[in-house]
Amino acid sequence: MDNSVLVVGGGIAGLAAARALRERDIPVEVAERGGARSDGLAINLPGNAITALTALGVGDGLRRLGRPTGRREYRSARGRLLFAVDEDAFWGSDARPRCVRRSDLLALLTGGLDVAVRRATVREVRPSSRTEVLFEGGERADYGFVVGADGVRSVVRAAVTDQSGVRSSLLSAASWRFMAPNPGVDCWTVWSGAGGAFLLIPVDDHEVYGYASGVRGGAIGGSPEWLRETFGGYPSPVRSVLESITELYHSPIEEVRALRWSSGRCVLIGDAAHATAPIWAQGAALAVEDALVLAALLAGDAREPGGGWDTVGARFEQRRRGRVTHVQEATDRFSRAAGLPTWLRNPLLPVIGPRVYRETYSALRTLDIHPPR
Repeated sequence: MDNSVLVVGGGIAGLAAARALRERDIPVEVAERGGARSDGLAINLPGNAITALTALGVGDGLRRLGRPTGRREYRSARGRLLFAVDEDAFWGSDARPRCVRRSDLLALLTGGLDVAVRRATVREVRPSSRTEVLFEGGERADYGFVVGADGVRSVVRAAVTDQSGVRSSLLSAASWRFMAPNPGVDCWTVWSGAGGAFLLIPVDDHEVYGYASGVRGGAIGGSPEWLRETFGGYPSPVRSVLESITELYHSPIEEVRALRWSSGRCVLIGDAAHATAPIWAQGAALAVEDALVLAALLAGDAREPGGGWDTVGARFEQRRRGRVTHVQEATDRFSRAAGLPTWLRNPLLPVIGPRVYRETYSALRTLDIHPPR
């Protein structure tokens, strides 16, 4: 039986899986189709993402990227501070959240990774005792295991379930993401009003990563004019950024609520399995955690006579489903709260905001990647 693993997708989830597998001496190949990406943007990494990346072996390099996020501020559309969170105190020095450029994080995950990359598009995966993969152009290949790390529009998902599981976020159907000169913001700061939320996170002293969306579901404008119309009356840091945005991306906010993540020797990880709206910044965090847990399960069974990879998928789901469900439920609750009228939402946030932050992230502060004996 071929004991090699094919990872479909060369983003954060796929590269993390490839690194985790290589660390455990499991032969692995990555299939990446390439194409349009948003690597010029940044990414917010909460404490559990830092913990997972450190466990992956890239913690030292990560600490040289971007900027730590020591504090969060939630403000009204007029700039009034509703509540704040001391993230340094909550996460501790070993798991300080950071905002880093996505391209830098991808380079960190790629650095020193001795893995073959197949520049090809996967058309179909047929999981069984041997997993057959059909590539664009008609080429076929067999692998011992396939990992679908190919995002919201996953091709591999069709091998696992006949339902796409893709839905629009309750918060908003779309968002704008961008980079801009830092207008003087020194911490993670969001301004939220009746029409939308506007988030800025410093990447360094000179540049911020920004995110803007609606807060009541439904469509938002696909033209940059929507940003000016919605946020033109917000405080000066927001208006300054609107005048100086350097990179601007409009994209849907889609979530994946797949009922199954595995079939035979095929497993979905990251956004392919459980994409969520970025309220708690768990996309990369959960993806890297998935990679670590899956690699540990595959490595453990590789040592068994005859292997045990036929049952890895079911055991992976059992290990990960509760944690992912916790994030999904917290995302839905916050999305509904964000859609409340501001006359009700703003008085409530100082009371419930800090508690919701603690309840959401407290369950994510520890990570067990070792399979039970």
